[in-house]
Amino acid sequence: MNQQTMQNLALFDLLARSWRRPAAIADVCFTIDGSAVAFTSVDGSVAISQVADQEPPESRIRVSGDLGQTTIRPREKPPAPLVASTSLGDGDVPIVAYRGSGFLVGTNAGEVMHLAPDGAIAPTPIKIDGPILALAHGALKGMTAVSDGHDVFLSRTNNERLRLEQAASSSTHAIAFSPDANRLALDCGSGLSIWAVDGGLEPICEFSTPSRPASIRWSYDGSWLACGLETGGFGLVRLADGRSGVVGGFPSPVRNVCWSTLDNTLFASGAFRIAGWSMTAPPFDHAAAGALETGRPAAVPVETMAPHPVRDLIAAGYANGRITLARIGSRDELVVRFSGSAITALAWSGDGQHLAVGMVDGTAAIVTFPAMLFK
Repeated sequence: MNQQTMQNLALFDLLARSWRRPAAIADVCFTIDGSAVAFTSVDGSVAISQVADQEPPESRIRVSGDLGQTTIRPREKPPAPLVASTSLGDGDVPIVAYRGSGFLVGTNAGEVMHLAPDGAIAPTPIKIDGPILALAHGALKGMTAVSDGHDVFLSRTNNERLRLEQAASSSTHAIAFSPDANRLALDCGSGLSIWAVDGGLEPICEFSTPSRPASIRWSYDGSWLACGLETGGFGLVRLADGRSGVVGGFPSPVRNVCWSTLDNTLFASGAFRIAGWSMTAPPFDHAAAGALETGRPAAVPVETMAPHPVRDLIAAGYANGRITLARIGSRDELVVRFSGSAITALAWSGDGQHLAVGMVDGTAAIVTFPAMLFK
């Protein structure tokens, strides 16, 4: 490889292991122990990779003795192939991390299956009549919630199955447990509904939104709740006093909302830059309140984001395939990938060393960052 070609390589080309799946990647999910990552596709299949890198960046870094210049050579060997499942549904299937090193997957047949890191699939006692369209697991209480698009069922460790008594007109396609697993948030078609699930099973409160919530995310301490809306921006709820609001004005749908571990900082996709807010001054009255200038404006909208689990950084993926890593509250950013297929999913491993990436063209990738890159 000549010097000019080397200079044209992006960080993605040097740091990523990538594979091509037969259909677009819908979601990515690391195991709790960080040993494996699963990629779900819109054809209903799931593919798994081990996270351990056979050619880690540190083994390919060279520092010249005379000038002290740091270079990294490309990978010499192709990555180990993904372990792929058969199709589990007609479209992308919901998936969550389960226990230390496995996953739970919801199928079109109404079954929750246990998926091991080696691709082995085993049934669980959880089964409903109808396809599973949404799935959540509260690890601290050993509870699993599923929805068939209307009814929501809660399964506890003793395998009892409880149905949430919702209004007949309700429809549910997104559910999420609070971090302590004492509460369950779900979309009820026209807003958010929050239920107490520890001990009894009862609704606590509801919040209306201008359109259906498409994604639901709790803050890491459980004091805030955000939901991306199919149209009209995102909704925000403060649990302490029940105050809620909607932040609009996005040029594209807010498909992804996410929280940084740093001071309850919220980010939302759908803007032409990384849009973030500090909850020290939440945007209830004005969208500019608490806004954090992060990264630089782009020509296309942000499709998805993932805050770094231990640093004040956030990864952003764009509709033109661009991937950047920005410091929260700063214009500084590192371009990981310049262009290509649109980014559909991003997720960090728990230690913040690996970034899993999914793309529209079926590319699944793991970008492994050397520790020296963050210094």
